[in-house]
Amino acid sequence: MFDDPQPPNAVGLNVDNTEAIRSFLISASTGVHSLPDNLRDVSSALLQESYVSYRSLRSIWHALPPSDRPALRHLLKGADFVFSSPKPREKSEELKARLRKLAELSERREYQELVKDIVPKKQAVEPFSSYKDQIGFGMDIKEFYYVLFF
Repeated sequence: MFDDPQPPNAVGLNVDNTEAIRSFLISASTGVHSLPDNLRDVSSALLQESYVSYRSLRSIWHALPPSDRPALRHLLKGADFVFSSPKPREKSEELKARLRKLAELSERREYQELVKDIVPKKQAVEPFSSYKDQIGFGMDIKEFYYVLFF
């Protein structure tokens, strides 16, 4: 769970490198604890940074025996939390094309809204919309049956 420390200044939650955190990192990197080598390297690298990745700090803290580590609340007391934003995702070409198409449709609708009082409305021809069309269709059906059966 906490075995994958992040490099210094990683994206995510960072903690201000206070004096309490520095002394903890110094004791973790130089002490005779049963700390893995990769965590020792990370703790020594974090000493030079102004902000420490919370995930890395938590990994180092969690790897130490409970008798050799300070309480986490004492370690973080007075530290400022710095939230860094992740790198923006790259949009796929398909998404870019779709967004362009939607923007174009939106512009067309806005234009139609602007000129709706100036341009005459297009009338859509609907079948059987008038009484005359309905009677004409009925007569065509009668003629068809008459020719078909007689």
